[in-house]
Amino acid sequence: MSDHPSIQHIQNISQQIAFLQNCMADLPLQQQEQIRGILETMVTAVSNLQLSYEEMLSILEASEIVEEKLLTQHQQTVTAYQHYYNLFQCSPIASCVTDANGLIIEANPTFCQLLNISPCYLMGKPLAVYIAPAQRPHFRTLLNRLVQMSRVQTCEIELYPRKKDPFIAQLKTMVVRNELDKVEALWISVHDISHYKQTVTPNLSTFSTVPQLPHALDGLQVLVVDDEADAREFITAVLESQGINVTTADSTVEALDLLEHFRPDVLVSDIRMPDQDGYSLIKKVRELEAEKGWHIPAAALTSYLVEDREKARSAGFESHLHKLAQPSELVDLIARLAGRKSPD
Repeated sequence: MSDHPSIQHIQNISQQIAFLQNCMADLPLQQQEQIRGILETMVTAVSNLQLSYEEMLSILEASEIVEEKLLTQHQQTVTAYQHYYNLFQCSPIASCVTDANGLIIEANPTFCQLLNISPCYLMGKPLAVYIAPAQRPHFRTLLNRLVQMSRVQTCEIELYPRKKDPFIAQLKTMVVRNELDKVEALWISVHDISHYKQTVTPNLSTFSTVPQLPHALDGLQVLVVDDEADAREFITAVLESQGINVTTADSTVEALDLLEHFRPDVLVSDIRMPDQDGYSLIKKVRELEAEKGWHIPAAALTSYLVEDREKARSAGFESHLHKLAQPSELVDLIARLAGRKSPD
């Protein structure tokens, strides 16, 4: 560090001050005292300057080390990003990235092949364009719900590829947030489950269409539990059109409060609710029934057909229905649970 030009200049100034101090011997005593005071002040200032400069050089050297580390980390990040981007592009799983509104930002070749469309035509397009029109409101509800969620969400939805037959797909969606905890992107993987649906459809087909019989379900009391207002309103409209009296709750807590003073003929509950989900609700309902000595037939509604069917039955629900099922299937299910089957 002593070889640095600036340090050498400071050392030269110090030497010149020392030389002046040696030359004061021939001056009058009073002038010597005055000059000595000035020179001592200069010596102190130069010494402080040298210390400050050496500290500055030390900080500069440390910053260079930090900069080198940051550059290394940046390079590692770029390398890792390229690695995972290559995996994304080569993945056999159809995947895409959208913004919070569902506009496609990126899509891998498998996704493009699944929808039978070139990548250049996908970028910036709403994913909802490739979803069955009747199910787009459900998809928008899912997007709105994801803003408040942190875990991976799964749903089943019908996709319409270009110039190909529609198919049932399972969407798994993960939310990516920025440093302000705002939704930055949605990572969506798409799985064609048409083959699975073909094996499940015969089981679902046992639900027959309920004719509009004015007195078949009149007076039936149904409690609907769902944290989504749109879902509650839709189910209420469907059931009330059949003469069913509907009471709604937006949470497990509210539902349990209602059940303390009200016994419905049928309970219909969403599975995936924040805080306490449908599994928690049915467990507490069954405990409440043991105390009160009665039983409420219960049906689970969910967007997760594959995952929740057996789990719902094991938890205590008598039946399970996909949220995208036809309204007539929901009415028929409730009629069966209440012991009021529609006549053939």
